[in-house]
Amino acid sequence: MNRPYLIYLVDDETNLLELLQSYLQNAGFHVKAFQSGAEVLPMLAEDKPQPHLWVLDIMLPDIDGYELLRLIRSKSDVPIIFISARDQDMDKIIGLELGSDDYLAKPFLPRELVIRAQKLLQRTYEKSVPAAAASQPHPQQFQDWVGVGPYLISEAGRMVKEGESPIELTTKEFDLILFLLRNQGRALHREQILSAIWGEDYIGSDRAVDDLVKRIRKKLPKFPLETVYGFGYRMTAS
Repeated sequence: MNRPYLIYLVDDETNLLELLQSYLQNAGFHVKAFQSGAEVLPMLAEDKPQPHLWVLDIMLPDIDGYELLRLIRSKSDVPIIFISARDQDMDKIIGLELGSDDYLAKPFLPRELVIRAQKLLQRTYEKSVPAAAASQPHPQQFQDWVGVGPYLISEAGRMVKEGESPIELTTKEFDLILFLLRNQGRALHREQILSAIWGEDYIGSDRAVDDLVKRIRKKLPKFPLETVYGFGYRMTAS
């Protein structure tokens, strides 16, 4: 990982904040640390650039992490890792339903956060536009584009576009689209989708699947995805 990734780290525990910041910086990341929601809010203004990754604590002294997650998601699809020491299962469920990409329950080893951040950043950014093509007028020259209705999907580029316009997707939104594409025509149970997208160790409500589908339908209204009532979802023939 040789890109200068920028991470915004939010936690009100000073010692933990400094420890996590040190580990992330030693791993080669640029890190900006915040101790409250009030410090974060100015960074969500329209004219402020977004980081490559947010690491966001739920328990903050003023604005809780849930509200910050909603505000971040209303502005961008940048990856988010949620961390919490409260009711861990419930926090994980709510965080994923609101659009976080990963979750860490306190206490955790700082090295685990570094590894998860590296993997999430690699999945999100390093399979996109090849560096050699970044300066070309048409950088998305992948060989695996698949047409689905008005959309073009590239697994290698982890991109979806309509015409020449790319559609911004979160990691899990793209993962679900890819899973549906690989299983086109099959009725997929919510539990199958949970296991494929969140992992077999996921513990929580299948409402996370419904919320993810809702976001995909909003961004790709012509994507051929139908509800199999009482069961799950199916991608129909495009």
